[in-house]
Amino acid sequence: MPNSTVLSINTLLNKAVRSLKLTALAQEKPESARDSSLNSHELENLQTLPIKNAEFIISTDDKPLSIKDKALYYNLITSYQPHLLHYAMKGIGCLPESVLESLVGYLDGPTAKQYEHVDAHLRLILAVNSKLKTPLHLVDMVELRKRFAADVVAMQAPTVWQQPSSTLFSSIKPFTKKDGPTVEWEDKTIANADDGDMTIRCYQKQANTAGFSFKKKSKYNPDETVMLFFHGGGFCIGDVDTHHEFCHAVCEQTGWPVVSVDYRLAPEYPAPTALRDCIAAYGWLAENCQAFGALPSRIVLAGDSAGGGLSTMVAQQVITPTAEAWQDLGINGQKTFEILQRMPSPMAQMPLYPVTDVENDYPSWELYGEGLLLDHADVAVFDAACLENSPLPRQHILTSPMLGNNSQICPTYIVAAELDVLRDEAFAYAKQLEHYGVAVETYTVYGAPHGFIHFMSVHQGLGQETHHIINNFASFVREIISTQDLLAA
Repeated sequence: MPNSTVLSINTLLNKAVRSLKLTALAQEKPESARDSSLNSHELENLQTLPIKNAEFIISTDDKPLSIKDKALYYNLITSYQPHLLHYAMKGIGCLPESVLESLVGYLDGPTAKQYEHVDAHLRLILAVNSKLKTPLHLVDMVELRKRFAADVVAMQAPTVWQQPSSTLFSSIKPFTKKDGPTVEWEDKTIANADDGDMTIRCYQKQANTAGFSFKKKSKYNPDETVMLFFHGGGFCIGDVDTHHEFCHAVCEQTGWPVVSVDYRLAPEYPAPTALRDCIAAYGWLAENCQAFGALPSRIVLAGDSAGGGLSTMVAQQVITPTAEAWQDLGINGQKTFEILQRMPSPMAQMPLYPVTDVENDYPSWELYGEGLLLDHADVAVFDAACLENSPLPRQHILTSPMLGNNSQICPTYIVAAELDVLRDEAFAYAKQLEHYGVAVETYTVYGAPHGFIHFMSVHQGLGQETHHIINNFASFVREIISTQDLLAA
């Protein structure tokens, strides 16, 4: 990765730790798979991270490793801490409530009276964000992507970056780590909407096996279902790394394979490029779902924020493609329309705090447009990046989900965040689907800001909510499967 002027919060934390010589902070057992597959966003952090004490990690009393330890931890030991931000944010939450409240007050953060469902830990996070936040500008978008990715990855739990062991001994029960990772993932390259390269990250859960076996562990997918996930970030930032933790959690909790899409971003690629790329990914998955142990009729969609909007538009256009809308894009649009007509319909979708209406203002726009993680100024910059150079008019079916035909949309589980400028858009979309008689459930996370899934491993309450949402959607989907099975019997 080339040198960058971006200083992420995690980088600054590591510089502080190094200067204070706190090199034993957050020592853990070696994360062998994580070390051998560091992604590009972590390379920035590695230049400034503290070196761990190798003797401390290998043995605290200079005793030789057992055969079992050698089998489990044979890889090189890491020398760095790329997730210091995770430990710092999680550790702050362990401080006494009075201390947290004092820190919030010192930073002029929101009070419990302002946000009655928000605890002091989260209000402190919001206060720090408010102090560190700088105005967004289109010209800084590349740097913003780097900083956003570095910090979001640094907030994620290190355990989600551990691949299940692939050693000779890993299939033998006595040499298997207790509570070790069961989700494996790999990046693949497929064609985007213009036949260029596009990365997807594919997650699969390993089946538990008993006894001695040298065979590779089989995959686990009892529901024969696969999720296609679209990351958020205002159509301008974010990637498969920034949403790795959430996709990993979905796979771990449900057993479903998850395919996360690294679609092209604005302003370099304005609307509807992201939508076209996501449709291309859907087409690829429909043709290759058997490799994941899934049926073409059991593809479920999900995404957060901008990705939630993409989920709603993919579902809409796959189920009821609009010929006139695609004709506005000329030959490329006609090509996409023809492909859409051959695709199987998705079984269900889960948009999280989605973008559904690019034009109308709702009460939440005024209530929560300032001082939170997503504000008016952010929306304006993302909006300009995505739409100003688009070949489509601002008010168009392919840029605003609620303008299209949602009368036949698949069953939908909508997640809204209480403290979100986009909250009422989610409610309006749910109301429209209810009007059409679509099976829809809406779940509101009280006390949560926009983008709350990024805090799932550093804030206890938001972690519990995210876990609950995943389980609820799994139950929602399994009920659909049961109903379909009964009707087919």
